[in-house]
Amino acid sequence: MSMMKRKIFVNGMNILICTPGRLLKHMDTTPNFDCSELQVLVLDEADRILDSGFKKEVNAIISQLPKHRQTLLFSATQTKSVKDLARLSLKDPEYVAVDEEAINATPSKLQQKVMLVPLDQKLDMLWSFIKAHLNSRIIVFLSSCKQVRFVYEAFRKLRPGIPLKCIHGRMKQIKRTFIMHQFIEQKSVLFSTDVSARGLDFNKGVDWVVQVDCPDDVASYIHRVGRTARYDSAGRSVLFLLPSEMKMLDRLQDKKVPVQFDKPNTKRIQSVSGLLAALLAKYTDLQPLAQRAFKTYIKSIYKQKDKEIFDVTKLPIDDFSASLGLPMTPQLRYLDRNKKSGPTLLPEVKLPEEKKELMNVLRKKESNNLLEESEEEEDEEMIDLLRRKETENDEDLKAIENMLPTTRLTKKKKLKINVHRPIGTRVVFDEEGNTRPPLASLADMSADSALLDKDKVMKRYADMKENMKIVDKEDKLLDRQRRKEKRIKEKIKHKRARDEEEEEEDDDDVDGYSGSDKDTRNHKKSKVYFNSDSDDDMARKDDVALKTDAISLAEQEELALKLLSSMH
Repeated sequence: MSMMKRKIFVNGMNILICTPGRLLKHMDTTPNFDCSELQVLVLDEADRILDSGFKKEVNAIISQLPKHRQTLLFSATQTKSVKDLARLSLKDPEYVAVDEEAINATPSKLQQKVMLVPLDQKLDMLWSFIKAHLNSRIIVFLSSCKQVRFVYEAFRKLRPGIPLKCIHGRMKQIKRTFIMHQFIEQKSVLFSTDVSARGLDFNKGVDWVVQVDCPDDVASYIHRVGRTARYDSAGRSVLFLLPSEMKMLDRLQDKKVPVQFDKPNTKRIQSVSGLLAALLAKYTDLQPLAQRAFKTYIKSIYKQKDKEIFDVTKLPIDDFSASLGLPMTPQLRYLDRNKKSGPTLLPEVKLPEEKKELMNVLRKKESNNLLEESEEEEDEEMIDLLRRKETENDEDLKAIENMLPTTRLTKKKKLKINVHRPIGTRVVFDEEGNTRPPLASLADMSADSALLDKDKVMKRYADMKENMKIVDKEDKLLDRQRRKEKRIKEKIKHKRARDEEEEEEDDDDVDGYSGSDKDTRNHKKSKVYFNSDSDDDMARKDDVALKTDAISLAEQEELALKLLSSMH
């Protein structure tokens, strides 16, 4: 019955909204799933759906759809690729743009800034920005899920004075929806990956969009800043760029994105590197998060195809690791860490096909284990209460920093062994109060005090040996007594348990009237004399009659027959 309901529900609807993967699963597994009557196919975020990531799913879906249909594509950064349009079997496509003749590719009420920030100062800049905008609704974009989790957990413990939330692709959909509703209801800071860059509309508006990590391309930038300045509302955004990523500024200007280059005010920047190092020392669960955040960011830069903007060999890896509070820089197997020439890419090693398959299996298992760990770690409290006041925050942070200083050494400060350091001396006085060298008493063998009495030493050892034997006997007796008491207690415990079981069995027999002879065994049967008419015999007969309820039914019948036979 449930299967029939599902078939009617899926095939009888007029509008179906779903993702490509879920639609393809229904086409493959749902019985009698029919798309022959489809009239309109709508693709939202078409540039994302038509890229290489969804190529197989989209091709499989289109192969099962009727050719005579209307196809509509929607996206803020629409694709004009002939190959993508040909895959959809479009004939005479018509391109409709809302702002085709507009001067800028982004809304006019959106103020956009680009700031040059070194990699090891990104978190300092982000912390200072949040502290300066405590009454704003802010979305912070980072490149990976591990970075989002680490920055969220670290800043939450530092308490900036505004509620903090995080959202990423590893979360379950119900939790993501709950966090989004919380973010809409109150002003807070939302740390997120690109999972929030598309398809989300905040009805109360977002004041700031902060891009800590550089987007993959101009289209990703436009979708990120599109979370603010929607419809008639105004908004602001800021992008942190590394010195090696300044090429992105030219790309944005070429695509008609009006960005203003601005220099940060270094006087207002608050450093949090020391605080992060103190947190990692105090909370041991934060250090693995920091290491994963470091590795995932470096690997995201390493995997980028646009090497003109994303060049991993130009990153200050050691300084970035220190800015996260890590005492040592984690190892990266795909980089050659040479101190003189800096990080360089290792040459690729060609593996045989069998080893490649084995490596792929191991990577899949590792990814599954990490996914299970992240799901277990994310089962935490969903409601994020308002943090403490800013005045209390500063005092607590100073106390933490003073109590747990960072142990990482910068390049300028290095520990060196001082060969000419002062050596400690010991002053020894003789009986007259004059100073003597420390080893003079040992060198003076003529003194009686310096000689050792072997007899006294051997006697002392003998006394200690006898004392140890006595103590050993006492310990053995005490241990034997304890073991005996323990055995007695266990026996008493088992005996009580058996008695309780027997009592329960007796109660069960009485309540259920099982017909057992336990009651008759407990009472001695009185002798019954028949063929006698004496008073004593009659009394005994009456006594037997009174006690018949204590014997079984068969015995009662037998006694009744004997009594009847004796009366005749």
